[in-house]
Amino acid sequence: MLNLPNILTLSRIFAVPFLAFLLWWPEWQLGYLLAWALYALMGVTDYFDGYVARSTGAVSKLGQFLDPIADKIMVAAVILVLTAQGWMRHPWGGDFHVIAGLVILIREITVSGLREFLGSLQISVPVTKLAKWKTTFQMLSLAALIVAGALPMWTYEVAGTVINFPQTVGIVMLWLAAILTCITGWDYLRVGLKHMD
Repeated sequence: MLNLPNILTLSRIFAVPFLAFLLWWPEWQLGYLLAWALYALMGVTDYFDGYVARSTGAVSKLGQFLDPIADKIMVAAVILVLTAQGWMRHPWGGDFHVIAGLVILIREITVSGLREFLGSLQISVPVTKLAKWKTTFQMLSLAALIVAGALPMWTYEVAGTVINFPQTVGIVMLWLAAILTCITGWDYLRVGLKHMD
């Protein structure tokens, strides 16, 4: 059923290749600026597809299936491309920050499988407030890392090391998201383990 919320969700999925394309060249500042605008637009449609679906009673099984997939595809694509293009590498910690991205991806895959397993048992797992905070930090961290590519000149110096300000903010928020990811992932896993033999 292709209603407005589902069209908005599908638009996010179809926008992912364009987002990855814009992020592909780390020296292309305009591309990163356009990527940030597209990423922000995708975030707005993420909010509005759910709002419209609930307020108009247009919640559908297709929408419930597609919405979490659209979010995960977008997050995974951005993390992978930013990692490949070096934006997860920071003067403080080097490539170690890739681990935060891995934690987030592993959690998303695990929770998706867990939800599918519990769904077959007719058991729903509600989204907690902490999980919403995790998502907020995750989305803002990736937005900041994209801005770092658009504003490579926005730097400051600490102990003789030149550091990009948006990138530093993005890395810190990514680690906060990764920590909340572990906490919320364990909460979901505990629910699932109760229903496993």
